[in-house]
Amino acid sequence: MIRIVIAEDQRLLLGALGALLDLEDDLEVVGKASNGVEAIGLIERLKPDVCILDIEMPGKTGLDVAEELQGKGCKFIILTTFARAGYFERAVKAGVNAYMLKDSPIEELASSVRSVMTGKRIYASELIVDLYKEENPLTYREKEVLRMLAAGKTTKETAEELFLTTGTVRNYISGILDKLEVSNRIEAITLSKEKGWMD
Repeated sequence: MIRIVIAEDQRLLLGALGALLDLEDDLEVVGKASNGVEAIGLIERLKPDVCILDIEMPGKTGLDVAEELQGKGCKFIILTTFARAGYFERAVKAGVNAYMLKDSPIEELASSVRSVMTGKRIYASELIVDLYKEENPLTYREKEVLRMLAAGKTTKETAEELFLTTGTVRNYISGILDKLEVSNRIEAITLSKEKGWMD
């Protein structure tokens, strides 16, 4: 019997996934969590074979959970609505065994649970395509400026640390917004993090 913990913050989906997987003869849902912190507690206490994680959850995301418990014996399947290359790259680095989109049929999910138990890795094809399609358009210097802004530095502080004038930093920021097609710094930082372009 393959023992499963599911972590999903949408309670309706959490219940439905649990009920559908429990119908399979060789699968048993032993725990359900509605956020990442609960998931860690359940995994440490119940020692399941597989944990199915949503990405965007309160407290800790599914990726946080996978990163924190990497190498502890549990296999991780990320189930998400977000086909974002940045999330996918983080998942691969965290050793996630499968990364699937929520619109996958339940039979596919059940089959993936069995496959990861045999050591296979399963990644949604849409993600592989996105990963090779998107490259960071920013120059090294623009990345440095954006990193400073993400760390909470002002334009003046960024200029001082990078030995530039404030005017030059403003020009870099303007270039960053143009290249990323966003309207402000917060959007630029958010987009870069989502795409895995920031360390």
